[in-house]
Amino acid sequence: MRAAVCGSPIAHSLSPALHRAAYAALGLDGWEYGALEVDEDGLPALVASLDAGWAGLSLTMPLKRAVLPLVDEVDAFARAVGAVNTVVVTPRQDAPAAGRAGVRLRAENTDVHGVVAALAEAGATRVHRGAVVGGGATARSALVALLRAGCPRPVAVVRSPERAGQLRTVAERVGGEVEVRDWSRLRTVLEAEVVVSTVPAGASRDVADVLAPAAAPGGARPAPLLLDVVYAPWPTPLAGAWPGPVVGGFEMLLHQGAAQVELMTGRRAPLAAMREAGLAQLRARAQA
Repeated sequence: MRAAVCGSPIAHSLSPALHRAAYAALGLDGWEYGALEVDEDGLPALVASLDAGWAGLSLTMPLKRAVLPLVDEVDAFARAVGAVNTVVVTPRQDAPAAGRAGVRLRAENTDVHGVVAALAEAGATRVHRGAVVGGGATARSALVALLRAGCPRPVAVVRSPERAGQLRTVAERVGGEVEVRDWSRLRTVLEAEVVVSTVPAGASRDVADVLAPAAAPGGARPAPLLLDVVYAPWPTPLAGAWPGPVVGGFEMLLHQGAAQVELMTGRRAPLAAMREAGLAQLRARAQA
Protein backbone atom coordinates (compact mmCIF):
# COMPACT_ATOMS: atom_id res chain seq x y z
CA MET A 1 0.00 0.00 0.00
CA ARG A 2 1.10 3.55 -0.70
CA ALA A 3 0.55 6.84 1.08
CA ALA A 4 2.23 10.22 0.82
CA VAL A 5 2.29 13.76 2.10
CA CYS A 6 1.59 16.37 -0.57
CA GLY A 7 2.11 20.10 -0.69
CA SER A 8 4.45 22.83 -1.84
CA PRO A 9 7.09 23.19 -0.55
CA ILE A 10 7.33 19.66 0.88
CA ALA A 11 11.02 18.81 1.32
CA HIS A 12 10.97 19.86 4.99
CA SER A 13 8.08 17.56 5.96
CA LEU A 14 8.54 15.22 8.91
CA SER A 15 5.48 13.19 7.97
CA PRO A 16 7.46 10.49 6.11
CA ALA A 17 9.56 9.80 9.22
CA LEU A 18 6.46 9.55 11.41
CA HIS A 19 4.38 7.35 9.11
CA ARG A 20 7.25 5.04 8.15
CA ALA A 21 8.02 4.50 11.84
CA ALA A 22 4.36 3.65 12.41
CA TYR A 23 4.32 1.13 9.57
CA ALA A 24 7.48 -0.54 10.91
CA ALA A 25 6.14 -0.72 14.45
CA LEU A 26 2.84 -2.16 13.21
CA GLY A 27 4.57 -4.74 11.05
CA LEU A 28 3.01 -3.41 7.86
CA ASP A 29 5.56 -4.83 5.45
CA GLY A 30 5.16 -3.52 1.93
CA TRP A 31 3.59 -0.24 3.03
CA GLU A 32 5.43 2.86 1.86
CA TYR A 33 5.03 6.55 2.52
CA GLY A 34 6.54 9.31 0.37
CA ALA A 35 6.61 13.05 -0.08
CA LEU A 36 5.21 14.58 -3.27
CA GLU A 37 5.78 18.18 -4.39
CA VAL A 38 2.27 19.12 -5.54
CA ASP A 39 0.70 22.54 -5.96
CA GLU A 40 -2.94 23.40 -6.59
CA ASP A 41 -2.57 23.01 -10.35
CA GLY A 42 -1.12 19.52 -10.01
CA LEU A 43 -3.55 18.25 -7.41
CA PRO A 44 -6.44 17.18 -9.71
CA ALA A 45 -4.19 14.85 -11.71
CA LEU A 46 -2.77 13.28 -8.56
CA VAL A 47 -6.22 12.70 -7.08
CA ALA A 48 -7.49 11.22 -10.33
CA SER A 49 -4.57 8.76 -10.33
CA LEU A 50 -5.38 7.26 -6.93
CA ASP A 51 -6.30 3.58 -7.09
CA ALA A 52 -6.69 0.59 -4.79
CA GLY A 53 -2.95 0.54 -4.17
CA TRP A 54 -3.25 3.77 -2.18
CA ALA A 55 -4.20 4.07 1.49
CA GLY A 56 -4.39 7.85 1.54
CA LEU A 57 -2.80 11.26 1.35
CA SER A 58 -1.67 13.75 3.97
CA LEU A 59 -2.16 17.32 2.77
CA THR A 60 -0.37 20.48 3.73
CA MET A 61 -0.37 23.98 2.28
CA PRO A 62 -1.64 25.02 -0.20
CA LEU A 63 -3.94 22.02 -0.65
CA LYS A 64 -6.13 21.98 2.46
CA ARG A 65 -9.04 23.65 0.71
CA ALA A 66 -8.17 22.92 -2.91
CA VAL A 67 -8.90 19.22 -2.45
CA LEU A 68 -12.49 19.69 -1.27
CA PRO A 69 -14.18 19.59 -4.69
CA LEU A 70 -12.03 16.65 -5.84
CA VAL A 71 -13.16 13.96 -3.39
CA ASP A 72 -16.30 11.85 -3.13
CA GLU A 73 -17.08 12.65 0.49
CA VAL A 74 -16.06 15.24 3.06
CA ASP A 75 -16.44 14.28 6.70
CA ALA A 76 -19.09 16.51 8.29
CA PHE A 77 -16.69 17.82 10.90
CA ALA A 78 -14.02 18.57 8.28
CA ARG A 79 -16.60 20.36 6.15
CA ALA A 80 -17.58 22.51 9.12
CA VAL A 81 -13.94 23.46 9.71
CA GLY A 82 -13.56 24.27 6.03
CA ALA A 83 -10.12 22.66 5.70
CA VAL A 84 -8.89 19.09 5.44
CA ASN A 85 -5.46 17.53 5.83
CA THR A 86 -6.24 13.90 5.06
CA VAL A 87 -7.69 11.91 2.18
CA VAL A 88 -8.56 8.28 2.94
CA VAL A 89 -8.78 5.88 0.00
CA THR A 90 -11.18 2.92 0.28
CA PRO A 91 -12.64 0.44 -2.27
CA ARG A 92 -15.89 1.57 -3.84
CA GLN A 93 -19.01 -0.52 -3.28
CA ASP A 94 -20.89 1.18 -6.10
CA ALA A 95 -19.99 1.78 -9.71
CA PRO A 96 -16.56 3.43 -10.16
CA ALA A 97 -16.52 7.11 -10.92
CA ALA A 98 -15.06 8.21 -14.24
CA GLY A 99 -11.30 8.36 -13.97
CA ARG A 100 -11.38 6.87 -10.45
CA ALA A 101 -10.15 3.28 -10.49
CA GLY A 102 -12.68 1.64 -8.21
CA VAL A 103 -11.95 3.68 -5.09
CA ARG A 104 -13.79 6.18 -2.95
CA LEU A 105 -12.04 9.23 -1.50
CA ARG A 106 -13.06 10.69 1.86
CA ALA A 107 -11.59 13.92 3.22
CA GLU A 108 -10.93 14.26 6.93
CA ASN A 109 -9.44 16.83 9.33
CA THR A 110 -7.01 15.57 11.98
CA ASP A 111 -5.40 18.97 12.61
CA VAL A 112 -8.01 19.82 15.24
CA HIS A 113 -7.20 16.62 17.12
CA GLY A 114 -3.51 17.48 16.83
CA VAL A 115 -3.96 20.87 18.49
CA VAL A 116 -6.24 19.53 21.24
CA ALA A 117 -3.86 16.67 22.07
CA ALA A 118 -0.76 18.88 22.01
CA LEU A 119 -2.36 21.37 24.40
CA ALA A 120 -3.60 18.58 26.67
CA GLU A 121 -0.09 17.13 26.96
CA ALA A 122 1.05 20.57 28.12
CA GLY A 123 -1.64 20.60 30.80
CA ALA A 124 -4.17 22.76 28.94
CA THR A 125 -7.02 20.28 28.97
CA ARG A 126 -9.51 23.06 29.63
CA VAL A 127 -9.04 26.53 28.10
CA HIS A 128 -11.03 29.48 29.41
CA ARG A 129 -9.31 32.24 27.43
CA GLY A 130 -7.72 31.28 24.12
CA ALA A 131 -6.38 33.20 21.14
CA VAL A 132 -5.30 32.38 17.59
CA VAL A 133 -2.78 34.39 15.59
CA GLY A 134 -3.46 34.13 11.86
CA GLY A 135 -6.46 33.33 9.71
CA GLY A 136 -5.56 30.56 7.26
CA ALA A 137 -6.51 26.89 7.10
CA THR A 138 -4.51 25.92 10.18
CA ALA A 139 -6.02 28.86 12.08
CA ARG A 140 -9.49 27.44 11.39
CA SER A 141 -8.44 24.15 12.97
CA ALA A 142 -6.85 25.96 15.92
CA LEU A 143 -10.02 27.96 16.48
CA VAL A 144 -12.16 24.82 16.54
CA ALA A 145 -9.65 23.13 18.85
CA LEU A 146 -9.96 25.97 21.36
CA LEU A 147 -13.75 25.74 21.20
CA ARG A 148 -13.48 21.99 21.81
CA ALA A 149 -11.22 22.66 24.78
CA GLY A 150 -14.01 24.66 26.39
CA CYS A 151 -13.05 28.20 25.40
CA PRO A 152 -16.40 30.01 25.17
CA ARG A 153 -15.27 32.76 22.76
CA PRO A 154 -11.73 32.54 21.39
CA VAL A 155 -10.02 35.60 20.00
CA ALA A 156 -8.50 35.55 16.51
CA VAL A 157 -6.18 38.26 15.25
CA VAL A 158 -6.01 38.48 11.46
CA ARG A 159 -4.71 40.77 8.74
CA SER A 160 -7.49 40.18 6.20
CA PRO A 161 -11.19 41.10 6.53
CA GLU A 162 -11.96 38.15 4.22
CA ARG A 163 -10.32 35.72 6.60
CA ALA A 164 -12.12 37.32 9.51
CA GLY A 165 -15.40 36.42 7.85
CA GLN A 166 -14.23 32.86 7.19
CA LEU A 167 -13.33 32.34 10.85
CA ARG A 168 -16.72 33.62 11.97
CA THR A 169 -18.41 31.20 9.58
CA VAL A 170 -16.36 28.26 10.87
CA ALA A 171 -17.19 29.10 14.48
CA GLU A 172 -20.89 29.27 13.67
CA ARG A 173 -20.79 25.93 11.86
CA VAL A 174 -19.51 24.17 14.99
CA GLY A 175 -21.93 26.01 17.28
CA GLY A 176 -19.44 28.50 18.71
CA GLU A 177 -18.37 32.12 18.55
CA VAL A 178 -15.12 33.91 17.81
CA GLU A 179 -14.05 37.49 18.46
CA VAL A 180 -12.03 38.64 15.46
CA ARG A 181 -9.59 41.49 15.95
CA ASP A 182 -7.51 43.50 13.52
CA TRP A 183 -3.76 42.88 13.30
CA SER A 184 -3.13 46.26 14.93
CA ARG A 185 -4.44 44.70 18.16
CA LEU A 186 -2.03 41.78 18.10
CA ARG A 187 -0.78 42.42 21.63
CA THR A 188 -4.22 41.77 23.05
CA VAL A 189 -3.73 38.01 22.59
CA LEU A 190 -1.56 38.18 25.71
CA GLU A 191 -4.77 38.47 27.73
CA ALA A 192 -5.37 34.78 26.97
CA GLU A 193 -4.19 31.69 28.83
CA VAL A 194 -3.30 29.90 25.59
CA VAL A 195 -2.06 31.46 22.35
CA VAL A 196 -1.86 29.40 19.14
CA SER A 197 0.36 30.99 16.51
CA THR A 198 -0.37 29.76 13.00
CA VAL A 199 1.86 32.23 11.16
CA PRO A 200 4.52 30.71 8.87
CA ALA A 201 8.17 30.68 9.84
CA GLY A 202 8.90 33.67 7.62
CA ALA A 203 6.50 35.88 9.58
CA SER A 204 7.54 34.66 13.01
CA ARG A 205 10.09 37.42 13.61
CA ASP A 206 7.54 40.18 13.08
CA VAL A 207 5.14 38.56 15.54
CA ALA A 208 7.94 37.98 18.05
CA ASP A 209 8.97 41.64 17.89
CA VAL A 210 5.44 42.64 18.95
CA LEU A 211 4.51 39.93 21.42
CA ALA A 212 7.68 38.77 23.17
CA PRO A 213 8.62 42.11 24.80
CA ALA A 214 5.03 42.66 25.93
CA ALA A 215 4.88 39.16 27.43
CA ALA A 216 8.14 39.59 29.37
CA PRO A 217 8.16 38.83 33.12
CA GLY A 218 6.88 41.63 35.30
CA GLY A 219 3.66 42.16 33.41
CA ALA A 220 0.16 42.13 34.81
CA ARG A 221 -0.12 38.34 34.33
CA PRO A 222 2.20 35.45 33.45
CA ALA A 223 2.95 34.89 29.77
CA PRO A 224 0.38 32.54 28.20
CA LEU A 225 1.16 29.04 27.04
CA LEU A 226 2.25 29.34 23.40
CA LEU A 227 1.61 26.66 20.80
CA ASP A 228 3.62 27.55 17.69
CA VAL A 229 2.44 25.27 14.88
CA VAL A 230 5.74 25.58 12.99
CA TYR A 231 8.16 22.71 13.63
CA ALA A 232 10.92 23.45 11.11
CA PRO A 233 13.03 25.44 11.46
CA TRP A 234 12.86 25.19 15.24
CA PRO A 235 12.81 27.15 17.38
CA THR A 236 11.09 29.90 15.48
CA PRO A 237 11.98 33.49 16.43
CA LEU A 238 8.67 33.67 18.31
CA ALA A 239 9.22 30.44 20.24
CA GLY A 240 12.83 31.34 21.00
CA ALA A 241 11.91 34.75 22.43
CA TRP A 242 8.78 33.67 24.32
CA PRO A 243 9.16 34.15 28.10
CA GLY A 244 6.51 31.60 29.03
CA PRO A 245 5.85 27.90 28.33
CA VAL A 246 6.07 26.81 24.69
CA VAL A 247 4.68 23.81 22.83
CA GLY A 248 6.30 23.18 19.47
CA GLY A 249 4.55 22.34 16.25
CA PHE A 250 6.08 18.88 16.35
CA GLU A 251 3.59 17.82 19.02
CA MET A 252 0.67 18.92 16.88
CA LEU A 253 2.18 17.17 13.86
CA LEU A 254 2.74 13.99 15.87
CA HIS A 255 -0.84 13.72 17.09
CA GLN A 256 -2.49 14.65 13.80
CA GLY A 257 -0.19 12.14 12.07
CA ALA A 258 -1.13 9.43 14.54
CA ALA A 259 -4.80 10.05 13.75
CA GLN A 260 -4.00 9.78 10.03
CA VAL A 261 -2.25 6.46 10.57
CA GLU A 262 -5.35 5.12 12.30
CA LEU A 263 -7.64 6.34 9.53
CA MET A 264 -5.49 4.84 6.77
CA THR A 265 -4.54 1.53 8.41
CA GLY A 266 -7.41 0.80 10.78
CA ARG A 267 -4.82 0.08 13.47
CA ARG A 268 -3.98 1.93 16.70
CA ALA A 269 -1.08 4.31 16.06
CA PRO A 270 2.23 3.51 17.84
CA LEU A 271 2.68 7.00 19.26
CA ALA A 272 5.95 6.32 21.09
CA ALA A 273 7.66 4.92 17.98
CA MET A 274 6.44 7.86 15.90
CA ARG A 275 7.63 10.39 18.47
CA GLU A 276 11.07 8.78 18.69
CA ALA A 277 11.48 8.76 14.91
CA GLY A 278 10.34 12.36 14.51
CA LEU A 279 12.60 13.69 17.26
CA ALA A 280 15.56 11.74 15.84
CA GLN A 281 14.95 13.35 12.46
CA LEU A 282 14.80 16.81 14.02
CA ARG A 283 18.06 16.20 15.88
CA ALA A 284 19.74 15.05 12.67
CA ARG A 285 18.60 18.17 10.86
CA ALA A 286 19.86 20.39 13.66
CA GLN A 287 23.31 18.79 13.40
CA ALA A 288 23.48 18.98 9.59
